[in-house]
Amino acid sequence: MKFMNQAIGRRAVVAGLAGTLATPAIVRAQGTYPNKPVRYINPFPAGGATDTLSRIFCAKMAELSGQQWIVENKGGSGGNVGMDALAKSDSDGYTLGLGGIASHAIAPTLYAKLPFNARTDFTFVTTMWSLPNMLVVNLDIPVKDVPELIALLKKNPGKYSFASAGSGTTLHLAGELFKIMAEVDMLHVPYRGGAPAMQDVLAGQVSMIFDNIPGALAQVRAGKVRPIAVTSAKRTPVAPDVPSISETLVGFDIVSWTTLTGPANLPANVVSRLSELSKTALESEDLKAKFLDLGATPWWQTPAETLAFRDAEEERKAPIIKKSGARVD
Repeated sequence: MKFMNQAIGRRAVVAGLAGTLATPAIVRAQGTYPNKPVRYINPFPAGGATDTLSRIFCAKMAELSGQQWIVENKGGSGGNVGMDALAKSDSDGYTLGLGGIASHAIAPTLYAKLPFNARTDFTFVTTMWSLPNMLVVNLDIPVKDVPELIALLKKNPGKYSFASAGSGTTLHLAGELFKIMAEVDMLHVPYRGGAPAMQDVLAGQVSMIFDNIPGALAQVRAGKVRPIAVTSAKRTPVAPDVPSISETLVGFDIVSWTTLTGPANLPANVVSRLSELSKTALESEDLKAKFLDLGATPWWQTPAETLAFRDAEEERKAPIIKKSGARVD
């Protein structure tokens, strides 16, 4: 199965815009929104899984809406910098962004203070995709599976480290849950995104990473890291030979999920239009094929279902964060 590199995002956006010369019927049937380019804030740096998947999604939305969807990477603080900018944007539907588990379910418990309210400062349009993480280790780490890794960590408490895309991301929370369930001690090293975190794993500066699967799988296929397990409850079809952590630590299950999100009080007609467009995009065969090739599952929900899911996820993740002792002041 061919893995798509970072360049696909930019090519896909260009292709999506080219396809808008003949305006599709869905645009003509839905009034005037959008009638100018839409700004889409990705709160993580370019080069990671969220960037690639966001650009595929935005290319499809551009094709369907007849307007450009411009991806702006605004990383920092586990996604909180970008989400703060989104929360403070005009509620006219022309600034949207990538919400999700890090900023909207984990951050409210992990951070002592946030510059936004993760529930009330946003409008949740739909979920977009779910994505497992993959635990990979530097090639110099002498383990091949989860039991061997646990044994190594127990013999060397505090010696080994794991990288993340920032405090509060699933890369971080997966490591904290692993520490709790395996009863091991290792150091968390946060970065400003998954790409720089992976670079230091490759360089041997950090021992391992629970990375989003597109980035991890690319390095596995290049022979640069060793795959240990995936963080979902079951194995993933894109790497069926890699076991799940739950096969050793029963009940382990951490996956990334994302939402198409706007600032609070988006007009009802804009929300309705975005909901319909995103449903068409996420159910299109070409987008589904691209997402699945990267290990991501397209996932559409109504605005009400998305908000309810966010609420439930914050409630589910809070005990894990509190038990881990992780806290950002």
